[in-house]
Amino acid sequence: MTESRQAERERMVERQIAARGIKDEAILSAFREVPRESFVDPEMEAYAYEDSALPIPSGQTISQPYIVACMIAAAQVKAEDTVLEVGAGSGYAAAVLSRIASEVHAIERHEVLARQAMKRMTKLGYDNCHVIAGDGLKGLPDQAPFDAILVAARTDEVPNALKSQLKIGGRLVIPVGEEKIQQLQAIVRTGEDSWTDRDITPVRFVPLLDGVVAEGLAQKT
Repeated sequence: MTESRQAERERMVERQIAARGIKDEAILSAFREVPRESFVDPEMEAYAYEDSALPIPSGQTISQPYIVACMIAAAQVKAEDTVLEVGAGSGYAAAVLSRIASEVHAIERHEVLARQAMKRMTKLGYDNCHVIAGDGLKGLPDQAPFDAILVAARTDEVPNALKSQLKIGGRLVIPVGEEKIQQLQAIVRTGEDSWTDRDITPVRFVPLLDGVVAEGLAQKT
């Protein structure tokens, strides 16, 4: 970790995240720690701390840092929490979550991205973060229930599987809406069969799709 990279990270935290109202020190500390340049291809490293989403392989993106921070804040992730992330992509958001929560499970439908993300976690020593290839629409029932679930892909309708995998009092943050624009929603499970929801901010995400992509082919699971 070079001094210049650390300085870039500090500026990102102060200008892109704290200046926009994210004040939770646990979140800010996590963003200061995780090297975003490790989660993009080498040719994109120079842009790692820009205030924007960036392309990654398989036609996916690594989200804008502020949006990741906004989702974590909305999910009210705490140190003792077990968290599920759906749509892990490069693994950056899962890595940030792992610096805050007790345990993080992340699902990515593109098998090659899931493998790369897990290698990054191992290299960084983030041993409380587990990335697997899987169908995010189904969640991860074997590890449920979760204190928080964050979904980094849009859907027209919130999947019942994800809602049912929350603990009572658990929080689900997910972009809901059509292709052009979605509302980031925070959903709280208030009882066995009851949930509340609120809108947070307009966002744009790629769609949440079923199945797993292995060797370039979409396979249903």
